[in-house]
Amino acid sequence: MATAALSPATVSLRLKPLTTTLRFLSTYHHHHNHPNNLKYQLITIPSTHTPKLTYNFNHLTNSRPQRRCFSISATVSTGETLETSKTDKIGEFKKRLRIVDIKGGRNEGLDKLGQVLTVRGWVRTLRVQSSVTFIEVNDGSCLSNMQCVIDSDAEGYDQVESGLITTGASVCVEGLVVPSQGKKQKIELKIQKLVTVGKSDPSFPIQKKKVTREFLRSKAHLRPRTNTFGAVARVRNALAYATHKFFQENGFVWVASPIITASDCEGAGEQFCVTTLIPSSREASESRADAIPKTESGLIDWSQDFFEKPAFLTVSGQLNGETYATALTDVYTFGPTFRAENSNTSRHLAEFWMIEPELAFADLNDDMACATAYLQTEGVKHVLENCKEDMDFFNNWIEKGIIDRLSDVVEKKKLLSDMTYTDAVELLLKSKKKFEFPNTVRHDISPVLVLV
Repeated sequence: MATAALSPATVSLRLKPLTTTLRFLSTYHHHHNHPNNLKYQLITIPSTHTPKLTYNFNHLTNSRPQRRCFSISATVSTGETLETSKTDKIGEFKKRLRIVDIKGGRNEGLDKLGQVLTVRGWVRTLRVQSSVTFIEVNDGSCLSNMQCVIDSDAEGYDQVESGLITTGASVCVEGLVVPSQGKKQKIELKIQKLVTVGKSDPSFPIQKKKVTREFLRSKAHLRPRTNTFGAVARVRNALAYATHKFFQENGFVWVASPIITASDCEGAGEQFCVTTLIPSSREASESRADAIPKTESGLIDWSQDFFEKPAFLTVSGQLNGETYATALTDVYTFGPTFRAENSNTSRHLAEFWMIEPELAFADLNDDMACATAYLQTEGVKHVLENCKEDMDFFNNWIEKGIIDRLSDVVEKKKLLSDMTYTDAVELLLKSKKKFEFPNTVRHDISPVLVLV
């Protein structure tokens, strides 16, 4: 075993033997007074516990701000207890200023006028004009971009002239918040200093023009930078937060149900099989069917599989939730579930997240009351209140009327009614509307909560 660390800080550490692993903790910019004389120390400790070997070398740099590495060097000695001494402290973690913090309030940033702020993000668009250049920066915190204006007097303008600032590049801009001359935003950032954090390839495929979702499938690593996928991620985040908040405040215990299981929880659909019997060391196209081990009778020999039995991706966390509810009273599972139903509709997904509460000492009325309270007090309401910009985007570009329908769920309590399955079918028949599938009473379907 050998341990090595690069560290300008002076840190000594004795750890318990053999199983200790050290990793670099973090990196950050540091303005060193003498960058050309910055020294690092390389310490190696062989597994034989011989005296440590120390090598000193200079880190030669140019005049640009250096990226300092905070790390730990370690000495392993058998049977010794943990002892630490350090001369450099980890800085206090602080929330970074985001674009949503600047523009997200009712004043849309007007309360920040005259302040010098720093924004970090990725270039969405770049417009070079005769006297000034407009750079739209987005950091993913909201749908809106921060319009930044830079002229030739600003520090770092040479990066614009050289073509270093392009769509997709990551930048750090510092500037003065001023009223915007445009109509799309109330404020903009007059850049005083521009730093390129990461360059972007000229062939960056996500441009201002609209692209199809089919095209984005081939550029999956860049999809989150589009308006649609960014908005979806923020709304899903808000829903996840609201889900945990609702159940936690109502005394539920969250249970992490397993993703790989040997149980078919609901028995209502096909499952994805998880196996190590198919060789994975080669490309899938080269996998041979005769490489799968078989019994003498010609059946798959599951005893040679990882779990020694068939295993699948879970279709539900309900079984685990039920067992924990008999011990913890009220629990809920909230995690990914998988269905191998080959149905290409919006109602059938191969992977989705499902909320499954389990209440002990409760009946069906308690279940429906819980579901109604979640929808009206937290789930839908939280999204409408905290993701207004994203929901407006969905309403304008994805699905017209989505805000009105969700608002009705929250505001019009009478829209949610509990009734038997038979009564629900009769209500549909009385509507005198044409349905794709006939409405008939089936006795193999559970009672439901109906949105009328």
